Amino acid sequence: MTEEKATDRDFVEYVVKQIVNHPEDVKVERKIDEMGVLITLDVNAEDMGMIIGREGATAKALRTLLRVIGARNNARVNLKINEPEGSERRAPERKSIDDVVGDII
Repeated sequence: MTEEKATDRDFVEYVVKQIVNHPEDVKVERKIDEMGVLITLDVNAEDMGMIIGREGATAKALRTLLRVIGARNNARVNLKINEPEGSERRAPERKSIDDVVGDII
């Protein structure tokens, strides 16, 4: 029974290590509470873009696959991706109303 429960954690660890450039920095923790299973993922700051993916596609796919694994084991599985220290989020470029209207015309 413990092998089945650790499957979700091992799955996330394996997949993420295959995606990132710094697999030695990947840390996956698994906690169980009244809401279900929470898997927390920590990666190198340089690898955050690869984990999130374009418009969040990679993170969304990981969460979807975890839901499938959870459904097979009658558990609700959630994935939390911790933002590493030193990471820099780029604010989206703001356009003036003139630029937006100019793009339409």
